[in-house]
Amino acid sequence: MHIDPKTHVITPAQYLPSPNKNERPADSAIDLIVIHNISLPPGQFGTHNVQKFFLNQLDVRVHPYFEKIQSLCVSSHLLIERKGELTQFVPFNERAWHAGESVYQGRTDCNDFSIGIELEGTDTEAYTQQQYDKLKQVLTCLLAHYPSLSAERIVGHCDIAPERKTDPGSAFDWGQISIP
Repeated sequence: MHIDPKTHVITPAQYLPSPNKNERPADSAIDLIVIHNISLPPGQFGTHNVQKFFLNQLDVRVHPYFEKIQSLCVSSHLLIERKGELTQFVPFNERAWHAGESVYQGRTDCNDFSIGIELEGTDTEAYTQQQYDKLKQVLTCLLAHYPSLSAERIVGHCDIAPERKTDPGSAFDWGQISIP
C-alpha cells in the first residue's frame, strides 16, 4: 500500500472523486483519523449506494430512506466495504465532509484536520475480518506517510460528536487495529 505524495491518493484504492470536499485551512495539519460506519439503505450491504451517495448520484426513488438524506452533501476520504474493497473519494490533503459538527480535544470542526474512514456496516453487526485487515493496512500506511498522525489519535465518530453519533458502534473491535 502506498500514498502518492503528489495526489495524496492511496494505491490500490479505486478513486472516485467526490464533489463534496474543499481545501483544508492553510494552518491545519492532518493529525486525527475518524472511523465511521455507513450502509445504504441502513443495514444493507453491497448495494454500492454509499458510493452513489458520496458522489451525489443517489436515486431517491430506490428506497424511502433516501428521501430523508437527499439534501445532504457528504463524503469521506475512504470507504472499506465488507469484502475489504477500498475506495477513495477525497485526496487526504483535502477536506472531506465526514465529521459534521464535531469537537476533539477542544478543537472544533474536525473535518479541518482529520481523515475520515467509513466502514460498510452498522453499530451492532460484526465487521468482517477483511475490513479489519484492510483498515489496519490503511492505518499503517497513513501513519507512515503523515508524521503528524499517531495511533493515539484514531477515534470513532462517537468520540468527536457524542451527542449525535454512535459509530463505529459496539460491534467494532478496537483491538483488531492496534498499531505498534
